[in-house]
Parts: sequence; C-alpha cells; structure tokens
Amino acid sequence: MTAMLEHVNVTVADPAATAAMLGRLFGWRVRWQGAAKGGGHTVHVGTDSQYVALYRAPGAQAAGCSSYDQLAGLNHIAVVVENLDALESLVKAEGLESHSHADYEPGRRFYFHDCDGIEFEVVSYA
Repeated sequence: MTAMLEHVNVTVADPAATAAMLGRLFGWRVRWQGAAKGGGHTVHVGTDSQYVALYRAPGAQAAGCSSYDQLAGLNHIAVVVENLDALESLVKAEGLESHSHADYEPGRRFYFHDCDGIEFEVVSYA
C-alpha cells in the first residue's frame, strides 16, 4: 500500500488573502473555509485530492527565527508546475521575489517566500 499526502496545515496572517494568492499562482480553488481549532479560522485551498490548510489563530505571532534553524519548522512547500518560467512571471507579478534557481536532475526549480515568510519551492520536470 502506498500513502498519499493529502494536505499540509500552516499558520498565516490572513487565510483568505493567502488562499487568493495561491489560487492566482497555481490555479487552485477554495475547497472549504470556516471556524477552526482554538477560535481560529481556516481556508483549505488546492485541488480535489490535495490542499494547503491556511490557519489563523487569535493572537498568532510571527516566528522568531528561520524555519531551517528550529526543530519542527516547516522549511518549504513544493509545488510541481508544467511551465516554470510562466509561474515565475506570476510570482513576480504578485510582488514576490524568486531566488535559489537551479537546474538539477531531473528538473529545474526556484524558490520564493510569501508575505508570511513561508517558503515555496516551484519545480518543473518538463
């Protein structure tokens, strides 16, 4: 039996705004939204089979250090696209900066941080 990753849940400042941005970049849709744990609010954005849960708790605060330097930190969320160059243009149109471009076997990739500092890896195997 092979398992499939269904979703990842991250805390963001504005779940609706982050969901809208991810929709513009990746063509994802809001699957569900509503009240969540601890009086928070969650928006699920993605496809029919996979999504990112965007959570906001009352009083949530920004992390104090790089996720790569803390235990249990989320380092990045990776998304596969067909056209890496077109996606990078969309990222830049959102006012975000791409970085760490690399060609590697078997594909190409770059990274960007969203407004909350969450790092996304965008990769193409085309």
